[in-house]
Amino acid sequence: MKKALACFAALLAAVLLIVPLAACHGSKGMPAFTVPEGFDTSRDIEITFWAKNDTNKTQVDIYKKAIADFESYYPNVKVNLRLYTDYGKIYNDVITNIATGTTPNVCITYPDHIATYITGDNVVVPLEELMDDPEYGLGGMAVKFDAPKKDEVVPKYLSECVVAGRQYALPFMRSTEACYINRDLVEKLGYEIPEVLTWDFVWEVSEAAMKKDANGDFEVNGQKVMIPFIYKSTDNMMIQMLRQKNAGYSTEEGEILLFNDTAKQLLYTVAEHVKTRAFSTFKITSYPGNFLNAGQCVFAIDSTAGATWMGSDATHHDIASDKVVRFETVVRPIPQFDTEHPQMISQGPSVCIFNKRDGQEVLASWLFTQFLLTNSVQIAYSSTEGYVPVTLKAQGSYEYTEYLSLEGADNDLHYSVKIQAAKLLLENVDNTFITPVFNGSASLRDAAGSLIESTAKAVRYGQTVDEAFMAKLFSETTSLYRLDGGSIGGAVGKKDLGALPGTAKLLLILLAAAWAAIGAAFIARLVKKRGGKE
Repeated sequence: MKKALACFAALLAAVLLIVPLAACHGSKGMPAFTVPEGFDTSRDIEITFWAKNDTNKTQVDIYKKAIADFESYYPNVKVNLRLYTDYGKIYNDVITNIATGTTPNVCITYPDHIATYITGDNVVVPLEELMDDPEYGLGGMAVKFDAPKKDEVVPKYLSECVVAGRQYALPFMRSTEACYINRDLVEKLGYEIPEVLTWDFVWEVSEAAMKKDANGDFEVNGQKVMIPFIYKSTDNMMIQMLRQKNAGYSTEEGEILLFNDTAKQLLYTVAEHVKTRAFSTFKITSYPGNFLNAGQCVFAIDSTAGATWMGSDATHHDIASDKVVRFETVVRPIPQFDTEHPQMISQGPSVCIFNKRDGQEVLASWLFTQFLLTNSVQIAYSSTEGYVPVTLKAQGSYEYTEYLSLEGADNDLHYSVKIQAAKLLLENVDNTFITPVFNGSASLRDAAGSLIESTAKAVRYGQTVDEAFMAKLFSETTSLYRLDGGSIGGAVGKKDLGALPGTAKLLLILLAAAWAAIGAAFIARLVKKRGGKE
C-alpha cells in the first residue's frame, strides 16, 4: 500500500511540474507588441528564421546571401537559418513550440496556418503598426536598406495575408498552378491546343490517348505506359473546380460547404476517368513531371513553382536522362468550365513574425522580414522557379523585365518553360483567388483533396462508386478531418490549435497513470481488508 501511494505521489509531482508547460497551449501568452521608440544597434540580437526548401541549393544560397547582406546593414543582428522540406513540418513544430514559448522569430508560412497560431493570445505580431511606422515601417526613414514602400507591394497579395481582419503576414513569393502539355502527343491525336483549356477538352484528349495497338502498346507514344492526365495537388483541383462552378466550399466565417451536390458530380467524373486509367494523381502514381518528361503523360498539372521539373530540357527530374523524350512543352492555365471567366488559385509562401518579450528582438525580426522584400532577394528567388515577385518595385525593375525578355536564351536561368509559367501568373493576377482563412481551414483543404484521392483509390480497388459510396465518403471525410462540429463545425468561435503538443499529451498520460495508481491502491486495500490483513 505504501509503495502504491509513493508511486502515486511521484506521478502527481510529475503532473504538477508539467502543467505549466502544457498550459501554454492557447494560454494568455505575452503582452501585445508595441513598436519601440528606436532600434538599439549597440546590443547584440539573435533571431531565428524558419524557411522551407525542396533541397534546391540555389534557393538555399539565396537565403544565406540575404542573411549575410542583411547582417552587413545591421552587424549587431545574427540571423540563424533553419530549413524544412515541408510546410506541414514547419506548422507542426510551430504548434509545439507555442506551448513551450520557443517559436522562431520569423517564419515562412501560409495564412491557413496563421489562423491556428493566433488562437493563442499575442503569439503572432499584427503588422499594421510596424508597416505604417514612419521610421521603421515599409520603406521607413530609419531603414538602412532600400525596402519597398507599402504601396509598392502588390495590393492583392498584401490582402491575402489578412487573417481575422488583421495583417498578420507579408507575402514573400507567389505562384499558381499551370498545365504543362506535350504538344507533340496532342497533335498526334489530331487535336490543337486552345489558348484556354476546358475540362471537356482535357478529358476527351486523355481518353483518346488510351488507345492501344495489337501489341498492347499505346498508339500515341509506342510505350507500355501512358497516363494522359496527372494532377499533383488534388486539394487545389477540387477547390478550383468548385470555384469555377460557383459552388460552395466554405464561407469567410468558416461554415463548411464542401460536401455538396456539385462536389459529388465532380467526383463521379473523376471516377469515370480513373476507371479507364486516363487520370491519376501524384499520391497514387508519383510526380507528374517524371511521366511528362518520359513521354508517358499528355497533361501534367503542378505549381508554376515546379516549372524547372517540366519539359525535355528541364533542369531537374527524377528519371534517367536516357528515359527523357524530346517534345515541345506548352504552358497553359489550368482547365476551365467557363473560358470567359477563368479562375485559378493564388498560392505561395508568406512571412510572419512571432511575438517575444524583447521588443528589440521583434523589431530586428521585422527589419529582416522587410529585407526579404528587397529587389535583390525578390528577383533572385523568383528566378529559381516560376514564382513572381510580390512587389511592384521588383516586377517593374530593369533586372526583372530583362530576365523575362530573355525567355529561352538558355536552359538554365532563362529556361523557357519556367519563364512562361511566371508570365502566366503575371497575366492572370486578376483571375486568381484564395480560399477563406479561419482556424481549421487547413483541415478543410486537406479534406477537399482527400475526396478525390479516396474516390480514385476506390475505383482502382474495384469498388462501386455510387450514391451509397458518396454518402459514406462524405460522412467519413467529415469525421476524419473533424468538420462536424469538433474542431470546426461551422468554425465560428471555436478554437483548435491543431495536434496537441508533446507536453499536453504527456500531461494526459500522466493524469491517466495517476488515476490508475489510485484505482490500483484502492483495489489492493479492499483485497487486504477482505483477507483480514489490514
